[in-house]
Amino acid sequence: MGFTLKVSGDRTILRPTLLPPSKDAHKYSRGHAMVWSGPALHTGAARLSAQAALAVGAGLVTILGDKAALAEHATHVTAIMLREADTASALSDSRVTGFAIGPGAGSGPSVRQAVLHVLDGAVPTILDADALTVFEDQPKILFQAVHLTDVMTPHLGEFGRIFPDISLENRQEAALRAAERAQCVVLLKGPETWIAAPDGRKLVNRHASPWLATAGSGDVLTGLICGLLAQGVPALDAAGIAAWLHGDIGVRAGPGLTADSMIGHIPLVLRGCLNDAPEHGAGSRT
Repeated sequence: MGFTLKVSGDRTILRPTLLPPSKDAHKYSRGHAMVWSGPALHTGAARLSAQAALAVGAGLVTILGDKAALAEHATHVTAIMLREADTASALSDSRVTGFAIGPGAGSGPSVRQAVLHVLDGAVPTILDADALTVFEDQPKILFQAVHLTDVMTPHLGEFGRIFPDISLENRQEAALRAAERAQCVVLLKGPETWIAAPDGRKLVNRHASPWLATAGSGDVLTGLICGLLAQGVPALDAAGIAAWLHGDIGVRAGPGLTADSMIGHIPLVLRGCLNDAPEHGAGSRT
């Protein structure tokens, strides 16, 4: 599939345009996304990310984890592949085109080492949640490892842990300063989600809903970005498009929205972005 980011003059993200896959497309041409799993009893977040990456168009999605974690995943997924954790061999596969690490990953030196191994593979990567928090005592180590093709998605608390000296009073400025320091794309979550690149480009998503304030919602956003990265969408565009799609899920679904049910809304959201969709045919609104 082909996604095109659209923005207004003030850099507000508009409904993106989606083109269907080409007639000769196959699963590998649509990208292979990988998601790092947390340990047993903490696998749900990674699973939400993986399901979102698959739904947004990645041709293949693999969850990496230890045997106990994979046993849990196996009872919940079918189209998603499972692989025992080995980042070195996994990332040596040139067909892996996007990676997500952080949701439910846990804490401690092993998680930090896993993040650094993933980043060393130079596959476009989204870093969220625990992948950020484990570096709160030495964020410079993380900043030295990330690439321009990577995306960080902190909420306000996580942002404060790795950028403690950057004021959040002006969130646009905070995102810009953070991206310049980290030298990757930074998506600062909030009612207005600000996204910035190291070169000073910026985006803001205002298309959202308070019904998205539910556990696991951010894990779905992580998966959307990962799935877009895997399809070759550049980091800033992937973050911006995913933020709008994520917001549209909340706008469409309204009351009673849970992270589990968000996955089922993704096809409808994508249908509303097809290049032949009517301008105002995006479904009901709350």
